[in-house]
Amino acid sequence: MTRIVAMILTLALLGACGSTGNDGENPLDQEEDGGGDGGDGDGGDDGGDDGGDVDDPIDSDRDLPPGTASPTPNSAIVRYEPQDGDDGGGFARNIRYNSDSDTFEVDNLAFDGDNVYRRGGTAAAQNDVGSLGPFAVYESDVSGVDPETGNVVDNLSYRAIYGVSNSGQTEFAIVRTGSYTDFGFGGFVYQRNSTDRAGNPTQLILPTEGSAGYAGDYAGTRIFGGRSGQEYVTGRASMTIDFEDFNDGQAGVQLFVRDRRLFDLDGNDITDEYVAALQENNPDLIAPRDAQGNVILPNVRPVIAPDNADANGEITQDVFASATQTDGTVVNTAEGQYYAIMSGDGAEEIVGVLVMEGDDPRSDATFQETGGFIVYRR
Repeated sequence: MTRIVAMILTLALLGACGSTGNDGENPLDQEEDGGGDGGDGDGGDDGGDDGGDVDDPIDSDRDLPPGTASPTPNSAIVRYEPQDGDDGGGFARNIRYNSDSDTFEVDNLAFDGDNVYRRGGTAAAQNDVGSLGPFAVYESDVSGVDPETGNVVDNLSYRAIYGVSNSGQTEFAIVRTGSYTDFGFGGFVYQRNSTDRAGNPTQLILPTEGSAGYAGDYAGTRIFGGRSGQEYVTGRASMTIDFEDFNDGQAGVQLFVRDRRLFDLDGNDITDEYVAALQENNPDLIAPRDAQGNVILPNVRPVIAPDNADANGEITQDVFASATQTDGTVVNTAEGQYYAIMSGDGAEEIVGVLVMEGDDPRSDATFQETGGFIVYRR
């Protein structure tokens, strides 16, 4: 399939997930080189001595997704999925939210109807899933009308997942389709905004000592290489950060995603079916369970390494999903990476996107899971 340019999502806050006080259609209009809010490092206020200097950006040699060219602790930062010519990610463009109609507009995706994505679970929706925990779910039209002939034209099925923090400082969006027998078209974006919900300038002021714990929600979607289909995933996200050596690039960072459950596009829980297939392929595997004894997907764990974070508040880290066998050995069921941004005085919240791939035990296909999370300092 043709692979198109990397995605630049432009979002405003949903009425369903909270509002910054903006009405109607309100894109952020980020440029690929970091234009728009914070792209040149000029966004936000000075933020005090702990927040860094806008005129002296902090360089990072870590492998960050494209977006803001010269990030600082005081600027808005936007990151989006790079173009992937093999797997098809990173080419959805110009997503705009219209609060009057509670819809998204999405450009540059083939066969998604009139480019308008409507909230699931509403009277006009084609599917019942309108939320995954606190995050909203939107769907493209599966059919359109030829303006010349009036004939109905079949389209593909896309889903968009959108999350915004309680303060409005951070947000993410993910667009994927399961209509291809490969990973297909889509993209993701996550960002620290220039202002919060109340219109106050947003910045990051990092603690200089001690550790902090974070907790929040995770939701995402799975698509497949080797077959068509799309599924939803939910879970609980938590992070711990050791701030002692942050400026030396040695800050300890850990992300965990637990109590993960799998759903089909109609919202039916298919976790038991998935884990049963895992055990059929590996009879020594112990079914993961939550505190109530319910079967869950294998937990996501971090790979601990130095230089996972920088003083701009940006984080990257390798992760893996794993389950335990009866002899105590661990089996990895997926591997990947997440990307995140901290925000607030005292690093109050973190937004991020996680991408993992693994073998699907129910078929010969592989899956790609893309999920977003927002966690708050406890």
